[in-house]
Order: sequence, then structure tokens, then C-alpha cells
Amino acid sequence: MMNDFRAAPNQLTFLRLCIIPFLVLAVLDGHFRTAFALFVVAGISDGLDGLLARLLHQSTVLGQYLDPVADKLLLSTLFLVLHHQGLISRRVTVLVFARDFGVLIVGAILYASMGMRDFRPSIFGKANTFAQIVALVAVLLATFYATAPVIFVRHWALNATMVFTVLSGFNYAWRVARRMSVPAPAVGG
Repeated sequence: MMNDFRAAPNQLTFLRLCIIPFLVLAVLDGHFRTAFALFVVAGISDGLDGLLARLLHQSTVLGQYLDPVADKLLLSTLFLVLHHQGLISRRVTVLVFARDFGVLIVGAILYASMGMRDFRPSIFGKANTFAQIVALVAVLLATFYATAPVIFVRHWALNATMVFTVLSGFNYAWRVARRMSVPAPAVGG
């Protein structure tokens, strides 16, 4: 297990987790350029950890669980703190949190009760994550560079985030229900 902690991709994921409190403080203190830079660094570390895992053949079980948790924690925390600062509406923040909390709880229950582990993201989940990232980048950028194109992207990315959050949530529920309705293979037979 110690090798999992030392794997380069996991070190980058831990870095992303360590960035979160500094990102929160930067937003709360009104240092939006710093917050923007930290979010970009977090995004680069996210891209690099996956690339390094493949190139260095350092894909680990810890990384498979930690990477998506770090991503969701980063995004959800940033939505919450930007809402607190009045930069993102309550509607968007509640939808993002409700969907992520629901997915986390259902996934934990299915893992604990049935041993289900494979929860690959759907195309809707990937579109949701993409919309969230674009929205957060645009919201942060608009705090110090509020040009018409940035405001336009911010508006549409936040709307896309709401749409894809709802679609991906329903799609996730449908996929889970479908998987649970498949009868278990007979033992012994």
C-alpha cells in the first residue's frame, strides 16, 4: 500500500487536494487572480496524473478511488465558496451538490451492500464535469476580466451545468436501477 502513496500520479492527486484550502481562502479573501491560477494548476495536475498513470504504468487502486474524489471535492467546494461570495446562484449550487451527494451515497450503499464497484461515468456525467469546469473558469475569470465573451461563456456554462447535472443525475439513477434489476448468476448449477 505504501507504493500506492508514492506513485507519481497519486502525488499529483494529493497536491490537488492540498490546493483546495488555499483556493477557498483566495476566493474568500477576494484574491480572484490567485484563485484562478490555483484552479488552473489543479486542472493541470488532474490531466497530468492520468497521463503519468498510463505512461509510467502506475495505475493504482488508491488512485482509481482518490482521483474522482479529489475532482468532485475540488469542484463542489469551489461551487459552494463561489455561491457564498454571491458569484454563483443557489439553484446551480444546490443542483450540483444534490447530484454529487446522491451519487456518493448510492455508490457507497451499493458497494457496501452488493459489492458493486464499477461506476464508470456516462457521456452525460462527462458533459456535466466539462460544463462545471468551464463555468468555474468563466466565473473566476469574470471577477477580474469581465469582457463580453467571458460573461457570455459564464452565463451559458452555468446553464449547461444545470441541464447536465439534472440529465446526468437521472441517467445515473436509470443505470443503477437497470444494473440492480439484472438477476444474479446462479451459484452451483
